[in-house]
Amino acid sequence: MAVQDLMRRGCCLLPASGLALALLCATAGAQSVPTTFGTIVGNGLLCRDHTDNLYYYNYLVKHFGSWYKHEGGAYWFRTAGASLWGTEISEVMVSDDTSTYIFVGAVAEATPENLEKAIIQQVGTHYTVIDTSAYPVREAKPASRIVYFDTKAKIYCAKFKPLPPVQPPPVRQQLK
Repeated sequence: MAVQDLMRRGCCLLPASGLALALLCATAGAQSVPTTFGTIVGNGLLCRDHTDNLYYYNYLVKHFGSWYKHEGGAYWFRTAGASLWGTEISEVMVSDDTSTYIFVGAVAEATPENLEKAIIQQVGTHYTVIDTSAYPVREAKPASRIVYFDTKAKIYCAKFKPLPPVQPPPVRQQLK
């Protein structure tokens, strides 16, 4: 665990017992993967549930601790020990409020082809290749996508952010 992660969790290192305290803080901050991970995050990634970035953010903070980076309009969480569809999931990201999309995504320690096979085998959801590039995007209904992330796969569900209702213009009051 990096020193920045320990500091974010409220752990500080004292010179006399730095190593022992660091181990204690790392152990206290590390949590096991919740049994609901597959149901909540897995179904979210397959777009089988309402996509609410605040809900996913709070869930990830509760079970995995604070995010480790904020990049690309998302908070990134390390998810050591997590797996979906028999595939290790090393990171999960959830959108912040700067994007026009609300999304939840994950990095799988597998190629897009192998992740797709695992999902078909475990869940029965099939993906269609939607472009002819060297690194094709795969999409399933209703909108889940698998894309290349270097040599790994990234799976995500992204939906347009609902806009607040348009307020009617104020009615002018005539004074008599």
